[in-house]
Amino acid sequence: MHSVIHASNRIVVKVGSSLVTNDGKGLDLPALGRWAAEIADLKRRGKQVVLVSSGAIAEGCQRLGWSRRPEGVHQLQAAAAVGQMGLCQAYESAFRAYGLGTAQILLTHEDLADRTRYLNARSTLTTLLNLNVVPIINENDTVVTAEIRFGDNDTLGALVTNLIEADALIILTDQRGLYTADPRKDADARLVETAQAGDPALEEMAGGAGSSIGTGGMITKILAAKRAARSGAATVIACGREAHVLSRLADGESIGTQLLAPTNRITARKQWLADHLQLRGQVTLDAGAASAVRDRGTSLLPIGVLAVEGDFLRGEVIACIDEEGSEVARGLINYSSDEARLIMRKSTREIESALGYIVEPELIHRDNMVSLHD
Repeated sequence: MHSVIHASNRIVVKVGSSLVTNDGKGLDLPALGRWAAEIADLKRRGKQVVLVSSGAIAEGCQRLGWSRRPEGVHQLQAAAAVGQMGLCQAYESAFRAYGLGTAQILLTHEDLADRTRYLNARSTLTTLLNLNVVPIINENDTVVTAEIRFGDNDTLGALVTNLIEADALIILTDQRGLYTADPRKDADARLVETAQAGDPALEEMAGGAGSSIGTGGMITKILAAKRAARSGAATVIACGREAHVLSRLADGESIGTQLLAPTNRITARKQWLADHLQLRGQVTLDAGAASAVRDRGTSLLPIGVLAVEGDFLRGEVIACIDEEGSEVARGLINYSSDEARLIMRKSTREIESALGYIVEPELIHRDNMVSLHD
């Protein structure tokens, strides 16, 4: 099967810490130079490329003389601040050799959770691509805390893929791709060359983190592919140490693991809802409401709600779960948590008598809700 990259016009390339820093020894400048050369080749073919790069904290630790990644949040933030300087300098020099300009963009989850900031980030990235600049994106580890972090750059790569509606996400790692089992422990493990993103069997195959340098593992790459697929993007997981890997993928060669996306893309607004990593609360739906929301895409009415959890305001994103605790949808709620508790199990005509006013007849309108089965 040919690589999907051959027909892709807008591509997000994510490179992991172990590749960028040569397993933590410091920035691997020859490797950065190779990727710059290959991205320059992709751009000559008319493709737009965004680079999501790990490595700032690892490079900062190396510059500060720390042999181990610290656990304290302020030490991590300090390492990121130091390392980001070296990372940007190295990429700028590497791409300048091919006549390409670069731009640094640092993101936190809050930047993408707020609708206005999300749209601003999207516009900035689109403008940079149209200016023939290569955006280099990293998580803003200098200010990030546990509450607002993406968790790993595989997730960030998928979110950026959805943000700019890219055709494909390439995750470069130190593994050849996804195996049916851990090849270091199982001699019968074989490479999964092609599969459907979101297939539950893939998550069972993926183990935990394989490196002390980064925060990801194969499981985060599988989940990133599942997330990217929601906006119709395919994902390729391949070894970043493979010679000319990006150019060969663009030629149509099948390298690593290719995870295909379903053909139905969800709208950009609903994609933004689906991509929320932190939710403000949740409502539990009875069986009838859960079925209607999940299978027929209807609005959620207060009468279908059994319980309200969390503390949220009108307009915040919450989860809708069924009685078994599985999330069936998420959306922008029309009432605060206090109001929702007063009107749950009530019909639309009873809202005004319960509250003294009515904001909207629906708790969540279907235009502001995304089923996670879409």
